[in-house]
Amino acid sequence: MRNNMRQDPVKMHKLLIELMVLLGVISLSNGAIQRPDYDDTPNPEFLNPAWMASIPDDRLLSEITMPGTHNTMALYGGVYAECQTWSLASQLLAGVRFLDIRVRHVNGNLTIHHGVSYQRAHFGDVLEGVTDFLQQFPTETVLMRLKEEFSETGDIYGAVVDYINRYSHWDLLWHSRLVPTMSEARGKIIILQNFNGPDLGMRYDSMDIADDWKVPTVAHVQEKWQSVYNHLEAAPSGNKAQIFLTFSSGAGVFAHPRAVAQLINPQLYEYLRAKTDLNQRFGIICMDFPAAPIIQMIIDFQLKEAFKTEQV
Repeated sequence: MRNNMRQDPVKMHKLLIELMVLLGVISLSNGAIQRPDYDDTPNPEFLNPAWMASIPDDRLLSEITMPGTHNTMALYGGVYAECQTWSLASQLLAGVRFLDIRVRHVNGNLTIHHGVSYQRAHFGDVLEGVTDFLQQFPTETVLMRLKEEFSETGDIYGAVVDYINRYSHWDLLWHSRLVPTMSEARGKIIILQNFNGPDLGMRYDSMDIADDWKVPTVAHVQEKWQSVYNHLEAAPSGNKAQIFLTFSSGAGVFAHPRAVAQLINPQLYEYLRAKTDLNQRFGIICMDFPAAPIIQMIIDFQLKEAFKTEQV
């Protein structure tokens, strides 16, 4: 390995630059960044709240390409905990339709956490936010991965049901393991159940998932990108009855979420831009610090596909 580094000084220099960026020796920006692929400012550049209205009613949800956010509510706790800067309402209005929700369970209470970092919210805040959004935009649907974090009770089902009854409506949920059509999903919360208990919706593990989140240092970002690339390449020809979910996010001791996203998101943006003329399904693309233009690009794959189908 040492010989390879000697033979490739350009690569070595790049890795050193990336490490200096990570450690704060140099900075990519004097403050918040708003690029087409990456945004850690407080608000999206533009909104797209009702983009699912144009999707045909008979289209399976598994055939739709949609944007999502990893650790949707992780807005606090410093660089190692923060994965987003937009509020839940702003994410939904920007077009995000997959949420990654982590709850800590203590005595029936479900608080939102990213690891040890409390995110100044509870599960009821999430349910109220999504319910309000769907009442305002009934053409849409929201998929919600729900799992326990920073507690190990292994028994959050009862608390989840209690919160749904208190902060939302039981009938607002999609009560089936089957993948719904767009018509069946409109106005619904689809729980992607990542915990034990009777069915509340679909099972998280029923999807085809790529979530290689461990990125020890920024020098490992290309390995992370290769995982993202491989899964996106497999999605168009994959089982159309199965939802594909690709996480572009990652972190490690020497690679916090912002550092990884600033290096991964541009590659994802260029990859998608090169595919814009193709009629392909990519499934859910789940990101840290997405920007409105890359969200729009992901949405446009579906709208273009729907338009072509209607023309035919």
